[in-house]
Amino acid sequence: MDLKYLLLSVEDKVAMVTIHRPDKGNALAPEVLEEIEALFTEISTRQDVNVVVLTGGEKYFSAGFDLTIIRKLEKVSNEDYTALFHRAYRAILYCDQPVICAVGGPAIAGGFDLTMMCDIRYASERAKFGQREIALSLTPIMDPLWRIIGLGRAKEVALTGCIYDAYEAEKMGYVSKVFPEGKLIESVMAIAKEMATYDRMCLKETKQLSNHVLGQDLDSAMRVEEWLFRTYIGSEDNHLRIDALLEKLAAARAKKSK
Repeated sequence: MDLKYLLLSVEDKVAMVTIHRPDKGNALAPEVLEEIEALFTEISTRQDVNVVVLTGGEKYFSAGFDLTIIRKLEKVSNEDYTALFHRAYRAILYCDQPVICAVGGPAIAGGFDLTMMCDIRYASERAKFGQREIALSLTPIMDPLWRIIGLGRAKEVALTGCIYDAYEAEKMGYVSKVFPEGKLIESVMAIAKEMATYDRMCLKETKQLSNHVLGQDLDSAMRVEEWLFRTYIGSEDNHLRIDALLEKLAAARAKKSK
């Protein structure tokens, strides 16, 4: 795939996708969104990728919408651009593989929305988060935000347009962990590579399950979880992984008893 605004590398079954428009703070021009949609759609089909990391590097994530382009839009001519945004969002949200977001700098408005579509979010100390749409007379995305941090906190984020630092985002449950500046990519890749050693289909179905059960009542969700568990327990891969763990524990006990 011919990429101009994204960088792609694949190592140890981890695909790292880097937004690369540093002269514009990784602002989301239509060309960037088109590449995001196309690349994540293609990655979904790759059997050599178990986990995806989306980042803007150690300095940026994305400053959000390209305002010079949005300013030119009119109500009668905005459909293509807004539809493109949501196709890019959905390509990340429904990517077969788990997507980890590594936020090294500001993730604002449309950039914040991209982080929202990921399954796990990690940040560096210099990261900042904010839904600034309300300040531009635009309606922000509430779902899946409320599913991540709860409805009350999601309303605060959306209605105030506040910008939060990495530790505030961690406290509200939006970010899972904050890493020292300059250590983000290294730390997140270590997590991703460990995840990528797991069964690809098990990762995929666990991600799908996490999205599926939210729309069900408790009993229905429990039945789906029981069925999925039953399809994996006793499989060849399940046996191999249990054997490896038991051998590791036995070796550790033997070493401790010496």
